[in-house]
Amino acid sequence: MKKILVTVLKIGISAAILGYLVWEAHRNEAFSHLRQQPKNWGLLTCALAACFAAVWLTLVRWCYLVRALGLPLRMGDALRIGFLGYLFNLAPMGIVGGDLLKAVMLARHQKGRTAEAVASVFVDRVLGLYLLFVVASVAILGTGFWSLMSPQLQWVSKATLVFTAVSTVAVVLVLLPDRTQGKSTRWIARIPYVGPPLLRVVDAVQMYRHKLSVLALSAAMSVAVHSLFTLGVFFIAMGLYDKVHSLEKQFVLVPLSAATQVIPIPAGHVEASLHWLYRQVPLPSGQVMEADEGLIVALGYRIITVLIAAVGICYYLGSRQEVAEVLHDAEQEPDPGPISQAIASEPA
Repeated sequence: MKKILVTVLKIGISAAILGYLVWEAHRNEAFSHLRQQPKNWGLLTCALAACFAAVWLTLVRWCYLVRALGLPLRMGDALRIGFLGYLFNLAPMGIVGGDLLKAVMLARHQKGRTAEAVASVFVDRVLGLYLLFVVASVAILGTGFWSLMSPQLQWVSKATLVFTAVSTVAVVLVLLPDRTQGKSTRWIARIPYVGPPLLRVVDAVQMYRHKLSVLALSAAMSVAVHSLFTLGVFFIAMGLYDKVHSLEKQFVLVPLSAATQVIPIPAGHVEASLHWLYRQVPLPSGQVMEADEGLIVALGYRIITVLIAAVGICYYLGSRQEVAEVLHDAEQEPDPGPISQAIASEPA
């Protein structure tokens, strides 16, 4: 019952955010203006292609991270499981998030390697989120975004740079050799209930210390992923409006908006953040975008994600029995615990 209530609450919050934004846009006649003006369908098609390529590349990245732990995984299976996870992250069917679904489905094919399966999904998400802030920080420094007059934007810029710096230190510490022979993490096993499985996940994550080449390749893929998503949003804006933010500014605005996906709700966070950022940042001409144009761009991106999720629907129709068993197993657990909750949300 607790899981069901949490899921209903998440969906309710998403619906409330989107409902308010759409109501405000309708009040400002943003949709009527959008219908009247011409659209560049070629650029909108390019946006779809860029976003699809980004999603595909994230699944390739995950496949390499899985193989780095010694788990055999065919690329075809990685795409199947990954697109199913993408579908469940976009529109949770029940109480299981997409990342948890990926971990459970992978573990079912890797008997006795559950910790490694969870670790691969966890590292994939953390790496993607970290590089998201790295891309945003580089763009902030490269474009002078941090020097804009708005106090709110200055605060956002400084917070992003600080978070990136702290995260970089944390990543370096995690990757350094453990000279305590495991004593630094053994205390985790004493945590009631979740200690032993959490320790196995930590040990699995630390296996990546010996796979630095894979991590470097995955990091490069992450930069490409975030660049493709940024290009996708830029193409959407160009396809709908004449006056848009420069591509350089988009490399700040889009990653910062995407970072809000750490909030474990299906939708609404990206739309709200992009809507706010587009209004705060001046255009190259010095003007600001019209009210709710940022929301329209974000909704265009949301429509593209739904179209991409259609691939997951095709895989779902071919794997209904397996997915049903995974959902049943997850829903029967009395408490998924911190590990499952951590990977069941939708971060970067």
